[in-house]
Amino acid sequence: MTSSNSVIVPPDYDPEKDKGKFMNPVMLEFFRQRLIAWRTELLKESEETIKNTLQETELQKPDIADRASAETDHALELRTRDRERKLINKINKSIQTIDDGEYGYCEETGEPIGIARLKARPNASMTLEAQERHERMEKTHRDD
Repeated sequence: MTSSNSVIVPPDYDPEKDKGKFMNPVMLEFFRQRLIAWRTELLKESEETIKNTLQETELQKPDIADRASAETDHALELRTRDRERKLINKINKSIQTIDDGEYGYCEETGEPIGIARLKARPNASMTLEAQERHERMEKTHRDD
């Protein structure tokens, strides 16, 4: 396990250009910082939703059409927040894999996950090929 306090990521650091060992301490800290920033942003949005929901509840709409529209918007917002809650759990799991020294490796095959994929989706836990296989299997079983 690497202590994040002792590793400094240069401001212009690009893990795709890093010629060092795969998932070296700087690379791990780069992804840790990205995951934490992503999680912080999601939590901030969630807090804003809660604040807005409380304000809207206080101002109940007397018009039935306005109320129905507000309830529809609220339901959509809650579904979005639920998806984000699940995403935050995946982000936390990814941060834990950094701490455990397993980050960047496919949980199915053990192969390294491409840096480009991790930059696009820092919480990816499978290589693109393994993810596609997994999704095909899910689709096949769902259609049965």
